[in-house]
Amino acid sequence: MSGRGVPALQGEGGLSRYLSEIRKFPLLEPEEEYMLAKRWKEHEDPDAARKLITSHLRLVAKIAMGYRGYGLPLSEVVAEGNVGLMQAVKRFEPDRGFRLATYAMWWIRAAIQEYILRSWSLVKMGTTAAQKKLFFNLRKAKTKINAIEEGDLTPEHTKEIARQLAVPEQEVVNMNRRLTAPDSSLNAPLRSESESEWQDWLTDDTLDQESRLAASEEMDERHELLSVALGELTERERDILQARRLQDEPKTLEELSQKYGVSRERVRQIEVRAFEKLQKAMKAALADKRRQVTVHQPAA
Repeated sequence: MSGRGVPALQGEGGLSRYLSEIRKFPLLEPEEEYMLAKRWKEHEDPDAARKLITSHLRLVAKIAMGYRGYGLPLSEVVAEGNVGLMQAVKRFEPDRGFRLATYAMWWIRAAIQEYILRSWSLVKMGTTAAQKKLFFNLRKAKTKINAIEEGDLTPEHTKEIARQLAVPEQEVVNMNRRLTAPDSSLNAPLRSESESEWQDWLTDDTLDQESRLAASEEMDERHELLSVALGELTERERDILQARRLQDEPKTLEELSQKYGVSRERVRQIEVRAFEKLQKAMKAALADKRRQVTVHQPAA
């Protein structure tokens, strides 16, 4: 799938013009979105794919705005998010029963976060889910408790952030030091009298091509399974589950009770039921996928 027809983003200077241009693309009604997605899925109609992509460019820009503050050009963050959107459109299953935006948000965020992590490769970042969560939420957590000073956090702030993000306190300390350390030039000498530079001592911690491919395939499989599982939920269940468990800023029971006109306890019950249904559906989808692989596996 190509990005032909998508407005070009020419650096930071052209960001305002780009944001103005993408507002001109109309949002799609559910029926129109479904028919376009079917046309792309069944006939690979490039015009259908273009309309699906351009109608969601504002979603990418909105998500990208949430990743300001990492010292990276916002135009590049938006561009990476657009790549994630294209992948989402390519893999979207319109018959699952949910909107493209719900599915695309996962791909957009994943593309942006991978770009940011790659760009911070000078400092070896952890790759576990907990460490990534800490990396992308530390600034937000510090702002919430007014811990905006540079340098080490106070023990009280460290303890509170570790509690909020469910990570060890030492990891909070280490990550904060990495994120607040001044940038170092790779060409700076190790010592004033030394001819060696920092870049001479850097090791390549990136995965080899085979490992990257395996990791990419695993992520694709997880997204496929999630796509199938989300289709088993009702619209209200999906909305509540996403608002409570799948967002960086979870909504409160009170906010959702007001939105749906039910008690907070009822919202909690729907959330628990939806999560149980999601787990069950993902397990069933995984089992079905493995059965298909077994059936089509050639005999030795």
